[in-house]
Amino acid sequence: LQSEELLKRDHAANLKDMEQMRKLMDAVEEDVKKNDRHVLSMKALKDLEEIEKLSRRVRSRMKRY
Repeated sequence: LQSEELLKRDHAANLKDMEQMRKLMDAVEEDVKKNDRHVLSMKALKDLEEIEKLSRRVRSRMKRY
């Protein structure tokens, strides 16, 4: 019963993190499209780092079971 509750909580957290990753990816994509150079802005680089962090968090939660 307790593990069922934990699974539901992890699932909700994963969905929330994945939605955040999707928003960040959209922002990075927009930044790449508007810049004609092969350089990313500092904000885009920070967003990519945040995406990595969220991805590791989701993966860690999914590996538990």
